[in-house]
Amino acid sequence: MDSTAAKLEPLFAFLSSSLSQLETTFYKVPGSHVVARYVKSSHQNDPGRTLLEIILFLFAVRTLLQSRTRAESPGNHFIQFTDKEVDDLVDEWTPEPLGQPLSEAEVADLAAVPVITGPNGAKPKLLGTTKPVLNFASYNFTGLAGQESIKERAIETLRKYGVGSCGPPGFYGTMDVHMDLERNIADFLGAEAAILYSQAFATISSVIPAFAKRGDIIVADRGVNFAIQKGLQISRSTIRWFDHNDLQSLEAVLESVEKDRRRRKGPLVRRFIVTEGIFEKDGAMVDLPKLIELKEKYKYRLILDESVSFGTVGRTGRGLTELYNVPATKVDMLVGSVSNTLNSAGGFCAGSKIIVDHQRINGTSFVFSAAVPALLAVSASEGINMLRDTPSILSTLQENIRAIRSILLRVDCISIPSHPASPIIHIHVRPAAPLTLTPSSSAASHSGKPSNPASIHPRDRDRSRDSHRDLRDKERERDRYGYRGSKHHREPDRDERKRRDDHREDRERSASVFRGDGGEKRDLPVEEKHEERAEKRPRYERDAEEAKEEAGPPQPAVRAETPEEGEI
Repeated sequence: MDSTAAKLEPLFAFLSSSLSQLETTFYKVPGSHVVARYVKSSHQNDPGRTLLEIILFLFAVRTLLQSRTRAESPGNHFIQFTDKEVDDLVDEWTPEPLGQPLSEAEVADLAAVPVITGPNGAKPKLLGTTKPVLNFASYNFTGLAGQESIKERAIETLRKYGVGSCGPPGFYGTMDVHMDLERNIADFLGAEAAILYSQAFATISSVIPAFAKRGDIIVADRGVNFAIQKGLQISRSTIRWFDHNDLQSLEAVLESVEKDRRRRKGPLVRRFIVTEGIFEKDGAMVDLPKLIELKEKYKYRLILDESVSFGTVGRTGRGLTELYNVPATKVDMLVGSVSNTLNSAGGFCAGSKIIVDHQRINGTSFVFSAAVPALLAVSASEGINMLRDTPSILSTLQENIRAIRSILLRVDCISIPSHPASPIIHIHVRPAAPLTLTPSSSAASHSGKPSNPASIHPRDRDRSRDSHRDLRDKERERDRYGYRGSKHHREPDRDERKRRDDHREDRERSASVFRGDGGEKRDLPVEEKHEERAEKRPRYERDAEEAKEEAGPPQPAVRAETPEEGEI
């Protein structure tokens, strides 16, 4: 026994020295005395708590060290497949089609789509035919797509720069020809700077969310194109709509927004007006001077989409700013298309240098899309030079517009809502007006009630929806109160009236018990009881009786007689 103790004595000495050294090291740590005091007091008061804390500490360590996912630990797959079984299952699997098969009519429609062979221009050739046809569906308004000088410059650029840019503009896709085109667009419009986008559709849908965020207010025209609608949706801003190309409705919406902000005592947020110069929907043209007057009066920023008007309106094609003699600096963000008139691809946004530099970081299409090929940038620059040096191109375009409008307006059943200077001519085929003595529904239903700014639908559709909503509310009220009403509300039936009276007496008795008078029912004269009940009747019953008294006795209905033939 003594020999065993003698052998273990060095071990005990080592452990003792190690523990003392560990204790000394532990107490050198800041805050260690507080921890030691807490452990000693908790162990003295409740030794079982110390054991529980040790178990929890070990469990936490085990949880941190074990595998994070079940897939890493073996044996979790309940069914083990061999390689041959996996291959057989893959061969037997048949994926479902991504879309439904086309019908015969859809196949016929796709087969009837004309396919152009050769260069596109005013008189292209279609596949399967040898005779050239006139192209009325192209956006080649000025005819620059077939200019030989532009083709030669594009070929030279292709041989020098190659086909594509192979990179987004913000990283390594910008070339010197892109910077030249941006300077040409800014100088052509009279703006401080401009930024070039790769796709025309993505231009306005990237400009709007680059500036407008959640909580900001955007007042937009109900007739804006689909690209603007997507930009408004992406911005997640508060959208308020005004009637299509109605600046009086715009002013009313601007006033309502300001009144609502003052009533709620809300903070000042960024506010924008978004509209088009010439609307793609119907070819209408906005009154730019009046629009700028309203945006300066109510302190809004203006985002104007001139995808159609740029290169087609004005003496040299500078758009509405040239047509109305308005400086381009009055428009905060002037957005246009390079693909329509300049026979190229992409879009641009012109404005101040601060606005342009902000888009180089926050414009999603500019940041994530590849830059425009160099040959298209050079082609667009050549198109701008031709518009600047040859104003007769625009005068020829306006002559063609007037000629085709004069021919179409001779047809009785055709109306043209487009502006006389719009290169896009919309044709509305109106049916022959029926011969009737009753006024039209549109004239009868028209009212001066403004549209709902929170809805994109115009006034007529809002009114129809409101009528359906009123009818639904009346039906719910009828089901709830048990009466039948067509024009005026009628009195409830006897059982319903008795049930209401009993319910009212119960409420009076409960209220009197709460007041402390024992809940005894007051003994009132019959006249006073009727007067008290009359005052407590629902509001709609009293309004119905007052309307009946004012209307007087019912008048017999008069039926309109159909006029005889020859009396009209």
